[in-house]
Amino acid sequence: MSTLKDVKIGETVTVVKLHGEGAIKRRIMDMGITKGVEIYVRKVAPLGDPVEVTVRGYELSIRKADAEMIEVTKGGNK
Repeated sequence: MSTLKDVKIGETVTVVKLHGEGAIKRRIMDMGITKGVEIYVRKVAPLGDPVEVTVRGYELSIRKADAEMIEVTKGGNK
């Protein structure tokens, strides 16, 4: 299983599944990160937290803990 935390700078991935429960999962979905959406990783802070990504045409910073809950696959949609 590959998560958003493992993705390298400059790669584009597709969300396969969101892990987590309740309010945490809802917050991730409210940011526009849902199954099937493509995420482009723009930058990663020196210590790996946060991760700056582009989702649905806007820029977003995601904590490392939240990035670990987003299961992804490389490349386009499955």
